[in-house]
Amino acid sequence: MAEFTFIKNLLTKKWVISAPRRAYRPSIMKGTEHVCPFCPFNEGKEEEYYRIGGVKGDSDWEVRVISNKFPFAPQHELVINTREHNNSFTTFSYEQIQRLFEVYRHRFNENSHLGQVYIFHNHGQKAGESIPHSHTQIVVIPDKVLLEVPRREAIINDEKDGLKTSHFTIVTPKSSVWSDEVWIVPQRKKMTFGEATDDELSDLADTFLRVIRLYNLRYSSDFPFNFYIYPDGDWYIRIIPRVRVLGGFEVGTNVFVNTQDPTETMIFLKEHFQTPDVEKIKKEHQAQYHKTV
Repeated sequence: MAEFTFIKNLLTKKWVISAPRRAYRPSIMKGTEHVCPFCPFNEGKEEEYYRIGGVKGDSDWEVRVISNKFPFAPQHELVINTREHNNSFTTFSYEQIQRLFEVYRHRFNENSHLGQVYIFHNHGQKAGESIPHSHTQIVVIPDKVLLEVPRREAIINDEKDGLKTSHFTIVTPKSSVWSDEVWIVPQRKKMTFGEATDDELSDLADTFLRVIRLYNLRYSSDFPFNFYIYPDGDWYIRIIPRVRVLGGFEVGTNVFVNTQDPTETMIFLKEHFQTPDVEKIKKEHQAQYHKTV
């Protein structure tokens, strides 16, 4: 059984990855894996590319980067973000998030000569997480494969209304396809993620942490979400809450119906970004998010 195959639809010119072996990957969520393979002392024989803490082969690590046993790309890495099984981006400290972005930058630069480096994270079962031990995936896709990822130019008119930090602008695009989606866009332009400075990653960690914690309050739960880092020049990070399920219209047409006004999302972020009013956020949640979307 081939691990994966890149297939181009000759009519639509769109690419598909056929990866049938991934159907057999372990899933704690589905009960097919009873011992977490990402916890310390459960390390397997997978190739280890990078680590923070300890020495290769032991369990005294803080962050590990290993090969994915069920890849869908020629280079497919897993970043085990933490030793603690129940820790995640919703509970990580600022220091942990900054360290992780530095690891992602390192792996981006190590792999950039191989193709398009796409970094993504799934949090929660509704966001596609099969093993609930925080991990981020890094895949290198061949240059011939067109990744249909929105470019920064698509939201250039929205940046002027964004929320600025020292090095970034938080944007809620008018063309958002997901409710409450947020783009964190560097104020420096025409660079890749691998060129981000330490100061920029420090500011990114703080900005990212504030947004995630605000949304955790907004949805009154450990909400499911995805984020990804744009793989080409003029990079950005996009956070997508997965609090709604796609219907037949969106699945069939690839035209999304967004039930959340992006302007309201920006008002919420600007009001609470510096000093969140927890009680007010909870009341807003009860008024607006106890409805069917």
